[in-house]
Amino acid sequence: MKNLNRYIEHTALQPTVDERAIDKLLAQAKKYSFRGVCVPPFWVKKANRALLELDIQVVTVVGFPLGYSMTQTKVFETKQAIADGADELDVVWSISAFKSGMNWPKIELAQIANVCHDSEKLLKVIIETAYLNEDELTLACDNCRDAGVDFVKTSTGFAGEGAQTATIKRMRELLPSQVGIKASGGIKTLEQAMAMINAGADRIGSSSGHLIMEAWMDKNPQ
Repeated sequence: MKNLNRYIEHTALQPTVDERAIDKLLAQAKKYSFRGVCVPPFWVKKANRALLELDIQVVTVVGFPLGYSMTQTKVFETKQAIADGADELDVVWSISAFKSGMNWPKIELAQIANVCHDSEKLLKVIIETAYLNEDELTLACDNCRDAGVDFVKTSTGFAGEGAQTATIKRMRELLPSQVGIKASGGIKTLEQAMAMINAGADRIGSSSGHLIMEAWMDKNPQ
């Protein structure tokens, strides 16, 4: 694979992330020309300024990490992030409403999708696969498809379990080809990243993007 870097969204979402960590993340993103960087909403403006002339997407999170804030709050967060310069929005859907058997998560996602697409931005939905059984995973993918989202993402990284290759394979079976899959949560090595891509992932979210690329370059010297 010649373009592994273009699968990776280099990520810094830990609670203690500070400006030095963001500066380091941005420098690494420029070095490896990653697909994107995923930063907290507070740092979107800085990331946008740093990457403005580069083909590196600024990604941020909405309703993160638990997803149970009100829809109006998520819509406001989305609009603010877009105004600040975000290219892609990773929204945690309402797991609480979904587990209650409500149709509301799909309605909520459709509203947020409209906001994103009106501004020509991409919407990824974090369904937190660690909390879903097989039937729930199927329904979650159906809801995301029907709501018009662009990607379905596995994890926030805050649950007990992150992305699993078997889950990625199943999601690829469930989702139409125009809906991408972002594997995230616990992906720290080149082997893990390649396994996710081979299983059907279109994007890799990882705070270890630089280490993955270093390992790849060791195996593929120029």
